[in-house]
Amino acid sequence: MNRLHLVLLLLLSVFMTAVQAQQRVSDNQMKANMGNNTIRLTIKDGKTFTATLADNSSADALIELLSKGDVTVEMEDYGNMEKVGPLGTSLPRNDRQTSTGPGDIILYQGKYLVIYYSTNSWNFTRIGKIDNTNGAQLKSALGNGDVTVTLSLGK
Repeated sequence: MNRLHLVLLLLLSVFMTAVQAQQRVSDNQMKANMGNNTIRLTIKDGKTFTATLADNSSADALIELLSKGDVTVEMEDYGNMEKVGPLGTSLPRNDRQTSTGPGDIILYQGKYLVIYYSTNSWNFTRIGKIDNTNGAQLKSALGNGDVTVTLSLGK
């Protein structure tokens, strides 16, 4: 019976070591995804942009949200300078007086995502900035009126 207990203990130890190793791999993959400071924005017609995220708890919370799956935001035009839509959840706010420009991604009131294709100044939380674009390119891609934008991790 001692031999059987020893074998069972050895098997249990091997199993636990394998489970812990797999958990470390999963944790490392999650950290790698969360360490990534870029997201992808895909407009309904297929035009895709990448954005570099700000270094704040709001952007970190967005990455955590996106690690669970893509987020689609129904956006509408506001003031002929931005597209705005509800995220469907609240993120931490880091509001401060901010002057925006084309490509800025802003969190408004903790629950609205805003993509600027022009300028504005208000008390916002900066989430990030769309890479390698200008106001005219964004306005063209986002179009007039409502637009659907999907956010996802990666480039």
